[in-house]
Amino acid sequence: MADQGPEGKGGEPLDVKKVHYLVRLMKQYDLSDLEVTDGPYRVHLQRRGPEAAAAAGYAAAPVAYAPPPAPAAAAPRAADPAPEVAAGPKTIVIESPMVGTFYSSSSPDSPPFVSVGTVVQPATTLCIIEAMKVFTDIPAGVSGTIAEVLVKNGQSVEFGQPMYRVVPA
Repeated sequence: MADQGPEGKGGEPLDVKKVHYLVRLMKQYDLSDLEVTDGPYRVHLQRRGPEAAAAAGYAAAPVAYAPPPAPAAAAPRAADPAPEVAAGPKTIVIESPMVGTFYSSSSPDSPPFVSVGTVVQPATTLCIIEAMKVFTDIPAGVSGTIAEVLVKNGQSVEFGQPMYRVVPA
């Protein structure tokens, strides 16, 4: 069966406003996990703990979208190999706080927000991740110097995928 994309069986798209409303409810009631089925969609929201949010510099809830599970079980997927550790000084890995498309700059004509050797502060924007036509600025969350950029412009990223290595200041 082909992937249905952002539209369900009835042809109507998932309402992003509903997802944002659910995220606000999670924050208001300090929920760490929420799963809702809405027609052909299953939305699973999960917040990370404060220590992970401080390391990644982003505290919003990641969102995972998936249609309801099919009756037949799918074959298990092999685990992705861990990226190699950079030699040299101890680094902090900044991971993707969400699933989406990674953009290193605000437009194709603009230079990247950061590159290897850029000194960053917690509020420094590292990149933009686009998911469902919503563009989210991703701040560094740490002070230091960019040691390595682990993803390419336009690449799809998964929740928790390493994006940058930073040598802490």
